[in-house]
Amino acid sequence: MNNLVRLFTTRDVLRVYAAYGAAILLFIIGALVHPGFASLPSVTTILLISSFIGMVAAGQCFVVLIGGIDLSVPWVLNAAAILLATASLGQNGRALYAILLTLGMGGLAGLANGIFVVWFEVPAVVMTLAMNGIVEGLTLGLSSGMTCGACASYAPPIVQQAVHGVFLGIPTALWLWLVIIIIVSFALSFTRFGRATYAIGNNPRAAFLAGVNVNLTTVALYVLSGVFSALAGILLVGFGGQASLGMGDPYLFQSIAAVVIGGVSILGGSGLYVGAAAGAISLTALVSVLLALNMPEYGRSIIYGLVILALLLLYGREERQ
Repeated sequence: MNNLVRLFTTRDVLRVYAAYGAAILLFIIGALVHPGFASLPSVTTILLISSFIGMVAAGQCFVVLIGGIDLSVPWVLNAAAILLATASLGQNGRALYAILLTLGMGGLAGLANGIFVVWFEVPAVVMTLAMNGIVEGLTLGLSSGMTCGACASYAPPIVQQAVHGVFLGIPTALWLWLVIIIIVSFALSFTRFGRATYAIGNNPRAAFLAGVNVNLTTVALYVLSGVFSALAGILLVGFGGQASLGMGDPYLFQSIAAVVIGGVSILGGSGLYVGAAAGAISLTALVSVLLALNMPEYGRSIIYGLVILALLLLYGREERQ
């Protein structure tokens, strides 16, 4: 019994509780300042928007857990949305090919990030930022600045239906996110791969001496980050119908913010993806509350920054204690 109590009162789990508590509090505040904020349609919409952030945050969580970061998210996501539309030409018959090609592109970008971080010892911040610029340049060049004929293509109807569809009264995109939460959480908590990830985040040298293939695991985590960014791009173009330039820009800050709000240590080694998912919900609810209060964009940005700074200071103090 005592072991069970300790399992559900660890520091990581308590941070998850705090993230979900913050989300609930924000919904209550939203209901007080704007009637209908906590209605079922409104909550469903907020959760749906959160799912896109949560997809990107899944990959970001993987690399943050080893003390890394992925700044290539914006243009990997944007390139994925454009690639899906241009490769499929809006046809269901080409949808599977376009999806696999798009996920492969995301994985390839992540693979390049991982290889240069591991074997060329390029700092993750520098490498992933450079990759973001490379993917941006390739995307704009190959699409002629989004003026190519295929660039006006819509996402295949089957992809749009998958995002907008409803199963048991819940959007299918939320079901997909739930599956991802379960798979990622299981992988991190109950597999050798997950244990290796936490070990690397805590002490790479000790992990190596314990038999963990640090290099291969690190590369795999960056590949996963690229794949999740590409998956988010696929879902976003399915949600909106068409790709557009700049659609990935908000997701860099939001994915990092979701991870931090969810209690994942920015220095690596501790945290849970279920917390990052709660962070995505809390962040989206916060944005919605601020919009309900007619907060201008600059004010929202200031508040986002203050929230992240406060959490980093709080968690940093916990680490020292």
